Amino acid sequence: MKRRDFIKTTAASAIAVCGTELAQARPNLEPAPHAVGMLFDSTLCVGCKACVSKCKEVNGMPPVIEGDQQSWDSARDLSDKTLNVIKVYKNGTAEAKDTEIDGFCFEKRSCMHCVDPGCVSVCPVTAMRRDPNTGIVTYHADACIGCRNCMVGCPYNVPQFEYDMAFGQIQKCELCNQAGVERIDNGQITGCAEACPTGATLYGTREALLAEAKIRMDLQVGEVYRYPIGDLANPDGYHEREVPVYQQHIWGEKEAGGTNVMHISAIPFDKLGMPPLKERSSTSIAESVQHGVYSYMALPVLALAGLSWVVRKNAYEDDDQGEGS
Repeated sequence: MKRRDFIKTTAASAIAVCGTELAQARPNLEPAPHAVGMLFDSTLCVGCKACVSKCKEVNGMPPVIEGDQQSWDSARDLSDKTLNVIKVYKNGTAEAKDTEIDGFCFEKRSCMHCVDPGCVSVCPVTAMRRDPNTGIVTYHADACIGCRNCMVGCPYNVPQFEYDMAFGQIQKCELCNQAGVERIDNGQITGCAEACPTGATLYGTREALLAEAKIRMDLQVGEVYRYPIGDLANPDGYHEREVPVYQQHIWGEKEAGGTNVMHISAIPFDKLGMPPLKERSSTSIAESVQHGVYSYMALPVLALAGLSWVVRKNAYEDDDQGEGS
């Protein structure tokens, strides 16, 4: 076989094999069997930041004070000292709440606890883990090597590194179930859901929260609805108010395989800073490619062996011709 023919054959085989692997790529992961999470209804949020304060209390974190503001936590985004934050959308005169034009609304940022989490997939030492039963994504400092791959792998910019520490760690919302807190395992609910006075942040199973979100999508605008507060399964009370004009979109139902923390709003999510994600998770695509390459790593070895054989054969032929002349 000539070198050119050998290279063509090997390349064609590699493409065929890898193509077959990609065609059989792994699907998105399914929600954990007893997945828990939260539903954030932006139309119910009044911007009181009780959730931010409670989160700091539960996790033993200091308030973030900016400028001369000394009366309450003034963190503007997630950081290694802020795992949950309320942000503001404003447009034009910002006169009417939950109105896209000349309006405003409040939006929450915390870990989305993805069903198919990118941070878990890219972590080389399993410092990021998805609980197989609850779906909660947790961080384990004892395994972390500080590579910060999780920060790159998260589309929501959630994991935050302690850059001001000599031996910094990653900080992120762990749904109040990390070592030393463990509220969920102890039968409690998340601190932010417990503190929210209007039910804007609601705790429950993913299945029940998704059903509740769909109920709200089908409500008639203007009718009075009793919004549960705290734990969907066992509410601390109800917040009655007229139904707003919801966007017919439950963020986290399908995005990148879905999330355990879902959002609904009267404002389009792209205006609220949510990333443009498709239903197929980038994690499933990346792992399919990687596993395909690693599974068939023998192909490059065979190609190298074949080229070595061709080079050696040609070298002997050249030596024989030289001796004959």
